[in-house]
Amino acid sequence: MKVPYYPGCTLKTKAANFETSALAVAERLGIELVELPRWNCCGTVYSLADDDLIHHVAAVRNLIRVQEMNAQGLVDDEYRLVTLCSMCFNTLKQANVRMSENPEDLEKINDLMYLEDDYEGRVEVKHLLELVDELGFDKVEEQVKNPLEGLRIAPYYGCMLLRPTEVGIDDPEDPQIQTRMLEALGAEKIENPYRKVCCGSYQTVQDKKVVSNLAYDILTHARNAGADAISLSCPLCAFNLDSRQREIKEDHPSFREIPVFYFTQLMAMAFGLSEDYCGFDLNYIDPEPLLSAKGIIGGSNGE
Repeated sequence: MKVPYYPGCTLKTKAANFETSALAVAERLGIELVELPRWNCCGTVYSLADDDLIHHVAAVRNLIRVQEMNAQGLVDDEYRLVTLCSMCFNTLKQANVRMSENPEDLEKINDLMYLEDDYEGRVEVKHLLELVDELGFDKVEEQVKNPLEGLRIAPYYGCMLLRPTEVGIDDPEDPQIQTRMLEALGAEKIENPYRKVCCGSYQTVQDKKVVSNLAYDILTHARNAGADAISLSCPLCAFNLDSRQREIKEDHPSFREIPVFYFTQLMAMAFGLSEDYCGFDLNYIDPEPLLSAKGIIGGSNGE
């Protein structure tokens, strides 16, 4: 199954371990993620102003690339676009919803981008978690060679995967999609009441203290609930919850560090893939001592 894939900017830099692990596990599941040619930034973030149409040009231009890939036969004839980053997913999908529900806006966008083919409004934006869910988590379980037994993981969703409800991938009040994933991988899911709380987002630029306090609450509640680590799917959330642990420690001296994983890193480990696909060197809090202690790594180097 060849599916158009939008990486976004961060997955080519700070979150390269997210992309590397995702491409590898998708291949194992029979999914070939075919990168969009000439993609551009998604526009982060979705503009909420009714009269602000120009900020959706970037998102729609990427959706046009999906049409082109289908027309050229580069992917299976299904108008779907798969994303990994939660923020890219939310921005692209909200823009797409606006275009599909507002013909006047779509006409204006197409008139503005007169050098591009018209966007037809047919593309469906999907997060990789959704695509795997459609495939079936039983298929995930079939690929597990190295079950994550004994690893207690607290799923974290943040804002962009769940809200607003018309674009969210799961119940915004009681999301379970990561739970099903973790169960398929053999890990133990830990309920964290803060799994839907904002990480602080771009306050990380303006006010690190705000992010430090939010991250402290999210991580400490997970730790107190018995979690060994956190799983997520947003590079900005990963930065705020992982890399900002240095500031958290400074502000809260009793804070205990906790590793943060992209869900695809957990999949890669469970699938028995080489640690090269996991990219732990890009994790701020080194997860290898925890994984060694649990007997999950330290044997063969995988495939």
